[in-house]
Amino acid sequence: MEEKARTIADLLRLLANEHRLLILCALGNGPLTVGELHRFTPNITASALSQHLNQMRAAGILESEKRGMHVLYRMRDQRVTALLGAIKRYYCEE
Repeated sequence: MEEKARTIADLLRLLANEHRLLILCALGNGPLTVGELHRFTPNITASALSQHLNQMRAAGILESEKRGMHVLYRMRDQRVTALLGAIKRYYCEE
């Protein structure tokens, strides 16, 4: 049980960032390219966006696919998708 609690705490620490939550809210509607994602996070640089995407990809939350000159990101972790469903009802809707 302690290991599960540690795993959940690590996941929540990763998600506890306003920029990463904006990215996840955007990806909750389907796969997007980096350029499309940047429209949802206009107050950070492209470099910072890439760092957030890489952190979440390394943690297994996202997966990416190269399509021509673009990289397409999508949700991978079903736990995060389920959490996002609850969060989205209260915070992601305009």
